[in-house]
Amino acid sequence: MFEGVYTALITPQKNGKIDYAAMEKLIQSQISAGVAGIVPCGSTGESSVLSHKEHQDVIEFCVKGAKGKMKVLAGSGSNSTAEAIALTKFAKDVGCDGALIVSPYYNKPTQKGLYLHFKTIADTVDIPIVIYNIAGRTAVNIEPETIAKLAKDAKNIVGVKEASGSLDQMSRIKALTDKNFELISGDDVLTLPILAIGGVGVISVLSNIIPKDCVALLDAFKKGDLAKAQEIHYKLLPLIKALFIETNPIPVKTAAALLKMCDLDFRLPMCEMSDEHKAVLEQELKKLNLM
Repeated sequence: MFEGVYTALITPQKNGKIDYAAMEKLIQSQISAGVAGIVPCGSTGESSVLSHKEHQDVIEFCVKGAKGKMKVLAGSGSNSTAEAIALTKFAKDVGCDGALIVSPYYNKPTQKGLYLHFKTIADTVDIPIVIYNIAGRTAVNIEPETIAKLAKDAKNIVGVKEASGSLDQMSRIKALTDKNFELISGDDVLTLPILAIGGVGVISVLSNIIPKDCVALLDAFKKGDLAKAQEIHYKLLPLIKALFIETNPIPVKTAAALLKMCDLDFRLPMCEMSDEHKAVLEQELKKLNLM
């Protein structure tokens, strides 16, 4: 259902407000590159600093911009189950193809609490749901057994965006779930290894900048051309590392600004990256002839 490259879309801003003109150009560039879909209002989209109205407006704008040419998997998670339900209902109402729901952050629920959170959302809103597991931001890992139970008990929970960094955990998820349950990479650096253990795609930060290369990597792997997929992986690896030299999405938004895709505008507590790290990022962009 969500196979291929999905771009974790940045949210361009200008003078403290969302820059919809820049967002429209970004959406069109994704369509032209042949990505499978976009993911607005995730971690990369700075959902944590958007108001509820802005969150909804961005999702609706992306659905209209996609125009059926690619899917929209909307970020609609929250640490409050009721709030996540409200955002997910909105995503369904405006025509999103699915909802990406991050595990509840800050309040550190138990595995039972995580199960009840996702099961309640799935039972309440009839939309395909991808669980987003990223303990580095939420403080709690969703264990493979919990994911497997959710996949069995809620038919509209169709996959997981795995950003645990553990291929062992991801392999356990694949072993415990039905073959149709989708394992999606949440780390650009692990996309190729995850494909090798049965993953179907990536929700990518990198594809904001060079979507065609990301699509080419997945296409090569799908065609069985492992050598080509490896070649692309290693070509992109230094830029991927540079894009995570500081907290995401600071580097990718900086790269987008350097490439004249949007203004360099952050909302606190996000801020401009250090000159030292920015120089590293510029160097990698130049190596790929992007600047």
